[in-house]
Formats: sequence, C-alpha cells, structure tokens
Amino acid sequence: MDENKKSNIKEYISYVLVIVAALLIKEFVFTLIIVNGGSMDPTLNDNDIMVLNKFSYHFEDIERFDIVVCEDEDEYLIKRIIGLPGEIIYYKDNKLYINGEYIEEDFSHGITEDFGEILIKEGEYFVMGDNREDSLDSRKLGTFSRKNILGKTSYVLYPFSRFGSKN
Repeated sequence: MDENKKSNIKEYISYVLVIVAALLIKEFVFTLIIVNGGSMDPTLNDNDIMVLNKFSYHFEDIERFDIVVCEDEDEYLIKRIIGLPGEIIYYKDNKLYINGEYIEEDFSHGITEDFGEILIKEGEYFVMGDNREDSLDSRKLGTFSRKNILGKTSYVLYPFSRFGSKN
C-alpha cells in the first residue's frame, strides 16, 4: 500500500474515533436539553437550552432541590427534587414539611396547594416544578424511581442573557 493511501486511512480512522467519542460523551456524560413549557418558571424558561449531566449521580447522591431530568414513559420532564427515599412529605400553607419538620425552600416557586402526608418508598423521589400552579409532577404522576432520573441540570447555555447556573 502506498504512503498516500496509508495517510488517508489514518485520517479516516481519526475522524471515526472523534465521532465515536462524541457519541459516547453524549450518551453517557453530557447532552443538551431544551426546556419545554413553563412548569419550572421562574427558575427556567420555555426554550432555555441547558446541559444535562448524566454522569454526576454515579459519584454523588441525588440531593433535595437538585434540578433533574426524569423520564416518564416516552416523555422527559425537568423538575426539582423535593422528597428523598424514606421521607414523609406534605405541604401546608405553602410550606414544605419533611418528617414533620418545616424545610425552607430557598428558590422562587408558585403557591403550592396543601396536600397530606406522602411516604416516599426506598429508591423513589418526589419531584415538583417551580411553577406549582401549572406543573405536571409527582403530585399527579407519583414518585420517580432512581432509574428514571436521567441526570442533573442547572446550567443554561442559551439564551445568552440567561447564561449560567440556575440552581
């Protein structure tokens, strides 16, 4: 094989490796997501483009108030973690109570209608949108299992006027 063909083959292999690496990163590490709807207003806006970190929860626990992407059948929902496995949660007078103790929410959200005690099973999470008056979340869909939480997001890339962390 002449040198020109060897050089071309090496070049093609390098392109293939770059494409494979990009696909692996997109599948297992980071991907872009677009906010669809207003259920996370005022924190996130419709059509915000964000980074979804699929990798972080392999090394750290899911924490209360993380913004996550959940899979519900064939739909992806961006919500905030409110309740953790084994907890009993309820809202009264627009205030969150966990295991009978008031927990302050340090982010803006709509008015949350009262609801009674909910026991969150092991391996499950209770999620809600910040726009409490207009959010399809665990209040209607039930809790989400760990396997249905695809990753953590909080970083808006676009529009540039909203660039940065929103968590």
